[in-house]
Amino acid sequence: QVQLVESGGGSVQPGGSLRLSCAASGIIFSSNARGWYRQVPGKQRELVAMSGRGILTYADSVKGRFTISIDNAKNTVYLQMNSLKPEDTAAYYCYARHRVTGQQYWGQGTQVTVSS
Repeated sequence: QVQLVESGGGSVQPGGSLRLSCAASGIIFSSNARGWYRQVPGKQRELVAMSGRGILTYADSVKGRFTISIDNAKNTVYLQMNSLKPEDTAAYYCYARHRVTGQQYWGQGTQVTVSS
C-alpha cells in the first residue's frame, strides 16, 4: 500500500520559515516525479514545487523563497519555505506521479498558517 505522509506544518509569523517533509512508503520516490501542491478552501489545488527528471519547477509566487529537495535514500521529499507570507496559508499536499504508468499519489495534507 502506497502512503505519502507529510509533516512539518504549523503556524508561523510573516517572514518566518517552515520545512515540510513527505515520507513515502510502498513506492520508490526516484521512479516518480514528486513535489508539493497547496489548496485554500474554495480554490483549486495549485502546484507549488515539483522535481522530475532532474528539473525543478516552482510556482512564480514562491520562486526565491521556497526550495524543494529530495533524499532518495530516505524516500523523502522536503519543502523549505522561507520568508513566508500570509498568502502562503494553505493546506500543503505531497504528490507523486510514476514516470512510466502515470499513477498519481497524494498525501493527506498538512496545514500551514502564516499570521501575525
